[in-house]
Amino acid sequence: MKVNEKKRLTEREKMERRERKRHKRHDRLLDRVKQEFEDVEREKAGMAEVEVTPVAEAEYVSTVSIAVPGSIMDNAQSPELRTYLAGQIARAACIFQVDEVIVFDDCGSSNQVTDKLGTIQTNEGSTSARRCCIQLARILQYLECPQYLRKYFFPLHNDLKFTGLLNPLDSQHHLRQQSEFVFREGIVTTKPTKGNKPGAFVNVGLLNDVLVDTKLDPNLRVTVKLPAGADLKSKKLRGKVVPPSQPRQETGIYWGYTVRIANSLSQVFTKSPYKGGYDMTIGTSDRGKNVHELQPASLSYQHALIVFGGVLGLEPALDNDQKLNVDTVEDLFEEYLNTVPTQGSRTIRTEEAILISMAALGDKLKPVNAPKPFTSFEAIPQSQDTGIKQYAFNEKRTKMDPMEALKSGRPVPIARPNVELSQPAPPPVDKYGDMSRFD
Repeated sequence: MKVNEKKRLTEREKMERRERKRHKRHDRLLDRVKQEFEDVEREKAGMAEVEVTPVAEAEYVSTVSIAVPGSIMDNAQSPELRTYLAGQIARAACIFQVDEVIVFDDCGSSNQVTDKLGTIQTNEGSTSARRCCIQLARILQYLECPQYLRKYFFPLHNDLKFTGLLNPLDSQHHLRQQSEFVFREGIVTTKPTKGNKPGAFVNVGLLNDVLVDTKLDPNLRVTVKLPAGADLKSKKLRGKVVPPSQPRQETGIYWGYTVRIANSLSQVFTKSPYKGGYDMTIGTSDRGKNVHELQPASLSYQHALIVFGGVLGLEPALDNDQKLNVDTVEDLFEEYLNTVPTQGSRTIRTEEAILISMAALGDKLKPVNAPKPFTSFEAIPQSQDTGIKQYAFNEKRTKMDPMEALKSGRPVPIARPNVELSQPAPPPVDKYGDMSRFD
């Protein structure tokens, strides 16, 4: 009687087990169908038409430009320090969301004849300038460029030899492959398009190139807008080329800076890329007006320009420029300010002056059209995505328990043998303590 009861219980358990397996297969099938449906929807979204909101010229976001002399590179004592100096300027421009960095020659055209000249590609085309200006501009361009595009735009060059020592900008427009932001920087490839429709393929740092509906020349850097909610791994991703100012205009994100070279101080003002030039010009000097005497939000601007001097200030730049007919440097600017009125050092270095001045002018400047507050932080890399988190993850892997690793099927890290090196014996300790101060 007990054996039959035990058999009946066993059969019941088998039926329950079969029922659970059937439910699991049903749930897996539903999840698979749901995932396939979501993939199809995301692929359709990737092929959808991209809408670009037109912006009137009067509604363009206000910009901030800074001008730095290239001669500060000659004041560095080694190639490593020259590179690091340029990296400090790039970091300051990124931190304070500067839109344009101008490298001007404050030594005059007479020195350009005797000094070695170089060339560099900017938004204005090929530009010739003194060697120090070219190197500073090239490093600034290199750091601003997203990492996945640098190998296309910056071949091996002696000016970039020590850029591996620099701190990365980690700018908001330096996106990762998994970043689901609608705007991305890219380079036009040589891949041909099918059919007779105009278009081009753009490498935007994803697994597959993006097809845009505009015929473009290869090796051109462009800004592409992708459809919202698109599958970034899709092979049929479509996009649209937009102006570089469009991401900041629509979302408020900081989209990097442009680099311009001016062969004199006057060209800083006359070759402005903005229509109408700069409506607010600010010069910095220890002879200027105390910045703290200005009222908050008293400097209204649409396109502001802040000019910094070199080792000897802005006066040598004025003396070496024959096209400027003013008596003093102060006459060139609407505001001539001293941003460190109580400095303890005799001189303020240019890279230090940029950080101090931008911080001091923060509440004094009032943009006519301020950018929108950026809110899509989940779509771009965050501070926790930087190297310190990856370093902690690697440390955790190296300290993994071998038995736990074997159970989980993960590779076991092999520790190197600890070889004790012969060290000299420590010096004897005086029982009376350190008496060298009485020698």
